[in-house]
Amino acid sequence: MAIQIKSPEQIEKMRVAGRLAADVLDMIGPYVVPGVTTEELDRICHDYIVNEQQAIPAPLNYHGFPKSICTSVNYQVCHGIPSDKKLKKGDIINIDITVIKDGFHGDTSKMFYAGEPNVATKRLCDVAQKALYIGIDMVRPGIKLGDIGHAIQTYSEAQHYSIVREYCGHGIGEVFHEEPQVLHYGKPDTGVTLEEGMTFTIEPMVNQGKRHIKTLPDNWTVITKDHKLSAQWEHTLNVTSDGVEILTLRDEEKNWRDLLPR
Repeated sequence: MAIQIKSPEQIEKMRVAGRLAADVLDMIGPYVVPGVTTEELDRICHDYIVNEQQAIPAPLNYHGFPKSICTSVNYQVCHGIPSDKKLKKGDIINIDITVIKDGFHGDTSKMFYAGEPNVATKRLCDVAQKALYIGIDMVRPGIKLGDIGHAIQTYSEAQHYSIVREYCGHGIGEVFHEEPQVLHYGKPDTGVTLEEGMTFTIEPMVNQGKRHIKTLPDNWTVITKDHKLSAQWEHTLNVTSDGVEILTLRDEEKNWRDLLPR
């Protein structure tokens, strides 16, 4: 499939979907506490997306995925299926939201803490968020995706973490996953050259231990092989004429560039 350059009308629809996805993450935050089940978080998000936003939760029944959101706890890397297991104090959880509104997707994820995290856990989550922002800050016409992947990898590994290689960001629009693939590692001056009107996600998965992963028998949940923690943040982006627009930006991130490593 060729890369889809979006029209201004299509990008406006993606802005709407992106704002809705960000809004779900803002809404669910107060519910992420010790004792809640990920199934309960899924139900709250599903009801909010369907009833309040009049939108569609994209993961539900996507290639057979059984729930409306992905909830990846502790050493789960991605695609965790909500269940009746309760969060414990000190757990970290990635909540991944994708909504469809008027045929267009908005895709974003965030790390949450169940109670107060320890110092090492918080550092992992902070580094993963900064890795995302480093990638986003580079987005503009003429930059190659290899440059972005290289910068994310270089920063994360300098902090003594590793980058998962089997999963990547992706083009997005009317289709959930389209071209290009956006790797979070790589070599400078390689890969697709960005153009105005491209829309895609960046979503690095940063591991506390080694980068190696395995998929559980449910055929969805991906975990670290060494059971060390993993953290991930994700945004949907639009390449503008002179830079980047974060379509899923939350109010708490308005000054995201202030968090970039100096």
